[in-house]
Amino acid sequence: NDFEVSVKELDFLVEQSMTVRGVYGARMTGGGFGGCIVALTTPRAADHLVSHLQAEYPRKFGKEPTAFETSATAGANVLE
Repeated sequence: NDFEVSVKELDFLVEQSMTVRGVYGARMTGGGFGGCIVALTTPRAADHLVSHLQAEYPRKFGKEPTAFETSATAGANVLE
């Protein structure tokens, strides 16, 4: 119990994300301090995931979620 840092809102978002076809995984990030989740999806599933969460989250918590779509990059490297 000492190390549980998630909150029910984030757990809900993760659980709901995993019900959407094309979502490979989801987890909370940010230590639960207001928090957000990161979901790994196929490109075609991203819009459906956002729509699903924007419909379900307000039903449960009475607040509108915000989504940011991004894609993975090669990462950091040394510039010379």
